[in-house]
Amino acid sequence: MADTWNSADKFNREALQWDENPQRRAVALVVAQAIIAAVKPKKTMHALEFGCGTGLVSMEIAPLVKTFSAIDTSQEMLAVFQEKINTSGITNIETSCTDLSASTETALKEKRFELIYSSMTLHHIDDTSGFLNRLSDLLSFGGIVALADLDLEDGLFHDDPLEKVHQGFDRAELAALLQAAGLQVMSFKTIYTFNKTNRAGIAAAYPVFLVTATKNQPVTPE
Repeated sequence: MADTWNSADKFNREALQWDENPQRRAVALVVAQAIIAAVKPKKTMHALEFGCGTGLVSMEIAPLVKTFSAIDTSQEMLAVFQEKINTSGITNIETSCTDLSASTETALKEKRFELIYSSMTLHHIDDTSGFLNRLSDLLSFGGIVALADLDLEDGLFHDDPLEKVHQGFDRAELAALLQAAGLQVMSFKTIYTFNKTNRAGIAAAYPVFLVTATKNQPVTPE
């Protein structure tokens, strides 16, 4: 049976073995380092990671900011993450099983963040445009969104052909969607390349970008 968009079941099944993949850990560290270099997190910031998984990126970013909200749709992923938090001594992380892409979700309604980011999550969300608008609503003026994800790919990156995902993103099209959501693109940068044998048995390269965008104060007419 095909997984639905943003399927918690798939990630619940894989949670306990998630961190055993060395490339997954390597990508998370690269993403974290790229975000830190681009955003320069500060102790005054309230940060949000959506699709935090087992916290591989979160554990690098959270100590650098004031408060850290980590959300995911997989309760089992969050359970693994919570174990890390409990043994780490990091006290500013709040986890929540929340589907930010759901129009009925109100858990974060009253909150605003100076930093919102994700790693390899956006391609799992059906309505990219609507979701970016939700992120913009949660972002403080002057705040930064940082999204690490796949460049437009051949549709063979994911091993399961039934998994519902976007086949990466065209940078110009994503920039236009960010702009439409009131977010000004600061930079696109290639930060990693997956070199893998895809499900067609072909060795292929799949670049990962980090795009950063900021929410500017609206200009008031004189």
